[in-house]
Amino acid sequence: MTIHNYPCIVVCCCILASMTVSAQDKIPVKFGKVTPADFVVTAGGLDSSADAVVVADYGTSEFVGNVKGWFTLEFHHTRRIRILKRAGFDAANITIPLFTAGNDVEKVDGLHASTYTLENGKVVETKLDSKSIFTDKISKNWIEEKFTFPALKEGAILEYSYTQTSPFLKNLQPWEFQGEYPCLWSEYQVDMPDFFKYVTLSQGYLPFKVNTRDTRQVNFHMTEPGGADRDEQFTFDDNVVTHRWVMSNVPALKEEPFTTTIDNYVSKIEFQLSAYKFPNMPYEDKMGSWISLSEGLLKDDDFGGDLFRNNSWLDDDMKTITKGATGNLEKARQIYAYVRDNFTCTSHGSLWLSNPLKTVYKNKNGSEADLNLLLTAMLIHEKIQADPVILSTRANGFTHPLYPLLSRFNYVITRATIDSTVYSLDASESWLAFGHLPSRCYNGGARVLNKERPYAAVLDADSMMEGKTTLVFITNDDKEGLAGHYQSLPGYVESCDLRESLKKEHGEKEYMKKLQTGYSGDAVVSNLMLDSLKLPDQPLGVEYDFKLTPDTTTDIYYFNPMMGEAHKENPFKAAERTYPVEMPYTMDETYTMNMEIPKGYMVDELPKSAKVLFNSDEGFFEYLIIKDDQRIQFRSRIKLMKANYKPEDYNTLRDFFAYVVKKQSEQIVFKKIK
Repeated sequence: MTIHNYPCIVVCCCILASMTVSAQDKIPVKFGKVTPADFVVTAGGLDSSADAVVVADYGTSEFVGNVKGWFTLEFHHTRRIRILKRAGFDAANITIPLFTAGNDVEKVDGLHASTYTLENGKVVETKLDSKSIFTDKISKNWIEEKFTFPALKEGAILEYSYTQTSPFLKNLQPWEFQGEYPCLWSEYQVDMPDFFKYVTLSQGYLPFKVNTRDTRQVNFHMTEPGGADRDEQFTFDDNVVTHRWVMSNVPALKEEPFTTTIDNYVSKIEFQLSAYKFPNMPYEDKMGSWISLSEGLLKDDDFGGDLFRNNSWLDDDMKTITKGATGNLEKARQIYAYVRDNFTCTSHGSLWLSNPLKTVYKNKNGSEADLNLLLTAMLIHEKIQADPVILSTRANGFTHPLYPLLSRFNYVITRATIDSTVYSLDASESWLAFGHLPSRCYNGGARVLNKERPYAAVLDADSMMEGKTTLVFITNDDKEGLAGHYQSLPGYVESCDLRESLKKEHGEKEYMKKLQTGYSGDAVVSNLMLDSLKLPDQPLGVEYDFKLTPDTTTDIYYFNPMMGEAHKENPFKAAERTYPVEMPYTMDETYTMNMEIPKGYMVDELPKSAKVLFNSDEGFFEYLIIKDDQRIQFRSRIKLMKANYKPEDYNTLRDFFAYVVKKQSEQIVFKKIK
């Protein structure tokens, strides 16, 4: 874009503000000068096990006029790292992502990097050779500039700096204050002219040491290229706001179990361009709205352009696909099954079509976006109300509830409404049933792209109940052993996982081997039965027989009534957690065992029954066991009615599972009758 759209505007030359701050609010190192005293820097009280520590991380962004009559973003970045252990050498691998579109590309200038070591009390500097800087093309729009520091050794100090220029005003650099390693000082400063409006998005659980704004008048000047004529120069005054954010003694962020993606909880700041507001010019919206985003996607040939066209090329095949269907629900089921069972998904995590829908249909393969947009078009062809839905998978991170930030989305599913009932569909997995989604889709906010009324939808893991029922019967056989029968109805997610693993891991024989290794001693598993294995719309039942042989050479026989179904370790090991626990679903597991007391034995010790509540009414663990002269009856049940827990619930959740693990590990002690 050139200045021709803004005749009274002119060039900007932004200058970093000089701010009055106290000494303790200043960056604690002098970049480019390393002394022997700097080598005593450690991770301080942050984490004694750290492999490396970021001593200081400093960045600034400013808007600068360019020779094209517009503005360039300049991002200046300097960082110092101290390697504490050999395992911290990964911190020496630096990647700088750069965006490109058409003839415009982000560039890196003035890259300098040095490794400093202490040799006989003297600081030795080894500079990075420019020939050791590599550029990789990652995709159509992204390249990466990479390098690795030379002369690495434990205790070394690494320091690098560069300037990144960008013609894309939407790409105002974000800043992460927190990462894989502890950071003693992290500072970011942005000079933002009033005529560019950005939304600032902040996330994380750590407080700022400094969070200030300073406004001043700046003289902007710009050169407008004149072509064959003389260049024109313009000047005017306007306000610039300097934002300064600092965090100090930032702990490393470690990923714990039951985390969708750690990126959701990194303390960071991001920016989204929302509008232009130049002097004497009307306000120009640049972010748009959810309505405009929906309209744009549905018209885009790389997304929804084909959905509402005639699509007569489907006419003949749709008659065959829907043959015999007596209503829209049955039609939808047959269309869904056709796409699911006859197309191969080549990738997951796409938002755009890789080919026109007609080509996808002909090739019988494509990404999840290809398949689900095709499914949507086929349903619409049959006059069934269907809309594409965009979402962000759990591993991709959260979308934003207020702002239409398309870059946050990475997945497409279909939503069909039939007789006032809504069905969410994903035809990209062979083991998925009609009306079900893979657990990766349950990540909160999604957007339904409807021509008349686009709207928000919520796909929340709290709405996913994973129930499982297991029954075990054990009787005495005629050879001083025990004969048992196992019968289980797994929850939907476990059933999907089992169907997928059986398909990938060579079928039932390998599964039998896994079952066998799950038992100790001389156990023998036989007569495996898998009910409805190839019918994803039906519950998957698992049954088999087994034989157990007590060790008759000892007087004591230890027996765990959970039979390998116990929770063997607490998934929550960390002493504390600063971000939420995100389970993929709620749970209701019931395990029941009915057992004859082994011949020639008596019960010497029996675990005690117990029941504990979780947060009064959010769940419970029940452990019930009784016996008579011939039998033992046992039941264990865990029920949690929430999948997502706030950080303040973490200790309670950890203690709850610690008790479950301890209790389910208890054994019945049988003693020989003499």
